[in-house]
Amino acid sequence: MLHTINTTQHPLLSFVKDDPVRPEIPAEFRVSGGRIVLALGEDTQPTAMVCVSFHDRVPVTVDELHYTVEVPTTAVFYTIWSYSAGAGRTLLQAAVSAIKTNYPSVTTFVTLSPKTEMARRFHLKNGAIVLQDNETTVNYLYQ
Repeated sequence: MLHTINTTQHPLLSFVKDDPVRPEIPAEFRVSGGRIVLALGEDTQPTAMVCVSFHDRVPVTVDELHYTVEVPTTAVFYTIWSYSAGAGRTLLQAAVSAIKTNYPSVTTFVTLSPKTEMARRFHLKNGAIVLQDNETTVNYLYQ
């Protein structure tokens, strides 16, 4: 089951403490100002989680995640992690589908990934292409 987390009271939000990619980002930030967290799994235990920010352009730094818009065209996956093998891929597929349904203005799906080999392998293996290589991040495009 896919859970949309958009409030600090959601019980699954506590699992953002496990985020290995961007642990410095507070839970409150992740569910405010045009940002959500999507979790795959049961009501009490996720199998994977992804944080999404909505924009009208592709951000190249984490600081740009602060500038969301009312009518977004771009969904930015800025961190993802899983608790079981294959769950990250399943979550990304479900996330794209849910965002297309719930945010019809969104037509572009990108990441704001760290420049790591693990991120590169994960996104390329899951069908993304490199959109742009930035100073401290990489944007992968999911089509």
